[in-house]
Amino acid sequence: MTSEPDPTAPTEPPKQPRRRLSSEERRQEFLTKAIEFFAQEGFESSTRELARRLGVTQPLLYRYFPSKSDLIAEVYDAVYVKRWQDEWGTLLRDRSRPLRERLVEFYDAYTEVVFHNDWMRIFLFSGLKGVDINRRYMQLVRERILEPILQEIRFDAGLDSLDPSDEEVEAAWIMHGGIYYYGVRTLIYEVSILNNKSFVIETAIDSFLLQIPSIRDAASN
Repeated sequence: MTSEPDPTAPTEPPKQPRRRLSSEERRQEFLTKAIEFFAQEGFESSTRELARRLGVTQPLLYRYFPSKSDLIAEVYDAVYVKRWQDEWGTLLRDRSRPLRERLVEFYDAYTEVVFHNDWMRIFLFSGLKGVDINRRYMQLVRERILEPILQEIRFDAGLDSLDPSDEEVEAAWIMHGGIYYYGVRTLIYEVSILNNKSFVIETAIDSFLLQIPSIRDAASN
């Protein structure tokens, strides 16, 4: 005898058909997955493997990104250029506030953006593979961060020329690189000694500001 269905039993809601993505939405989905893929596997991995993980054909992927180089350029733009915040430049040049205060606030905000696995791993992988992401981003750092900082230091010192010397730029790289490498040790190697980002930022900045006058003077002699 066939039992009657229980009218009080909960019923599953009908499955909604998957919404068809627009061309731009599909392109963004591919780009997001490509960022995850390159962060995990590096740039030696093929677009064929990326397409397989996306569940699409390689020719379909190439409809949106004509070559691997084009895709890498889009990854660079998404991860490094578009995460830059215009207000950072305004902050660095705000002469109504003490320079040290500006630098601490800037690096606190900046590291909130760059201290992420995709940012760090893609940057490191690109250096090993020889992809120009490193060179392009380091030029951006010099133009948007280091040179403005050094110009502000020279302005505070009352110097006529705000153009920094190569020695001053190198000293700024040492400060910036020390802060960056703390993120590498924390996120990639997982061997940071002290879980205190503020301490690292402030110590790096204070050491830099203390040494930069003598570095500048030595370079000018």
